[in-house]
Amino acid sequence: MSNGSIIANAYDRGRDMLRRMFPFAYGPSAKHDFAKDYGWPDNLGFEQLYRLYTRSGLAAAAVDKTIGKTWQTMPALWESEKPAESAGEKAIAKQFAKKNIWRALMDADRRSMVGEYAGAIILLRDGKRLDQPVDRVPRGIESIAGIIPAWQGQLTVTEWDTVEGSETYGEPVYFQFDEQAVGNPQNTSNSQVRIHRDRMLIWSDDGTLNCRSALEPGFDDASDAMKIKGAGGEGFWKSARGAPIIESKEGVSLEDIRKGMGASTNDEVLEKLNDKVDAFNSGFHSALMIGGFQTKPLTITLPQPKEFWEPCVQSFAASMGIPFKVLVGNITGERASTEDKTEWAETCMSRRENRVLPILNEFIDRLVAWGVLDKKDWTIGWTSLLEATPDDKLDRAAKMSQINQQAGTEPVFLPDEIRDEAGFKSADEVEGFDEFLRERAERQRAMAEDGPVNDLPDDEVVE
Repeated sequence: MSNGSIIANAYDRGRDMLRRMFPFAYGPSAKHDFAKDYGWPDNLGFEQLYRLYTRSGLAAAAVDKTIGKTWQTMPALWESEKPAESAGEKAIAKQFAKKNIWRALMDADRRSMVGEYAGAIILLRDGKRLDQPVDRVPRGIESIAGIIPAWQGQLTVTEWDTVEGSETYGEPVYFQFDEQAVGNPQNTSNSQVRIHRDRMLIWSDDGTLNCRSALEPGFDDASDAMKIKGAGGEGFWKSARGAPIIESKEGVSLEDIRKGMGASTNDEVLEKLNDKVDAFNSGFHSALMIGGFQTKPLTITLPQPKEFWEPCVQSFAASMGIPFKVLVGNITGERASTEDKTEWAETCMSRRENRVLPILNEFIDRLVAWGVLDKKDWTIGWTSLLEATPDDKLDRAAKMSQINQQAGTEPVFLPDEIRDEAGFKSADEVEGFDEFLRERAERQRAMAEDGPVNDLPDDEVVE
């Protein structure tokens, strides 16, 4: 082999070694395994997502704030596009409040953000088991006995619709519901119930099981934020109560150490030293006494974690569609801006319209099909998240009044327009308003004819 070949082979081996050591330095063609490099899981399952929700403050805040804003007020069921305040609407509102129907559906929505999907089990007083399909339910709105929200980890599909040409081809027919609470080892119940699809509302982005968790895109970001926070906390603790560095004095042999420690082997020496150090590290008021040894504190210098933590949180907030200051609150000394709040309200309003309401409408359609509700133009009424606050409404009404005053004899806004902007009914809809207008007109006419009149009560008549 020539010297040139030897040099070329050595160069290639060196380049390959460098490529393995520093893959980022060899351009986009190099293969990367970010999950392995940065300690992220290759695949995510429900248990990992659930653990993130229960152990990460960021993940819990993202889910709970999204649900809290989406369900800022509870919806209502109307017989038409506007509330009729009829006996039927009142009966529905009473039964839904009594059985916590809206709240249970809200909890199913919350669970669907953690997993790829969640379930809402519909309990009916129809005299049938949960594994039987629903036909007609004769008792009206009181037939709804309740809703059970279920985690993805509690549901397993046991049978699929495999009949070609079926309207529900490829969809689940039966579910198995594990009643044991997710993440609660104290609950030893292992009861499993078979449930027919009629009695199960699937809660997900598209109403199927083929969705993903809302936490999945930002899982790595939230994990990194937890690592930085945990490393910082552990580092500050060890810096404040550092593990000592133990050195033996010059000229001290292993035999002397064993005798001094009352040990027979080197392993026993280490075990006894570790016991003393553990006792020392167990509290700030412990003392460390080791004869024949010198101890030095272990000093740890930590960088400020904010510069590393904030990018992780910002990336996680972006994955959830939440403005950073809305997610973390007022920890930076700055409150969320009006633009952030408006954007957040628009995001949750879009989520309500495109994700939540279709599932609620499916629920109502089932109740109509089963005879629980009469066939009407049922509408789910829900206060808009974009509606101005009472203070904002009054401010706008005040500005409209000022514009009228500046306009002179030709008002720009009608009184009813100002009242509507302030959030109040128009004048002709207020009970007793017409009578008030007549009385005011009579007083004005009397003042015009006779001048101002001071009306005194009967018991204050001056003689």
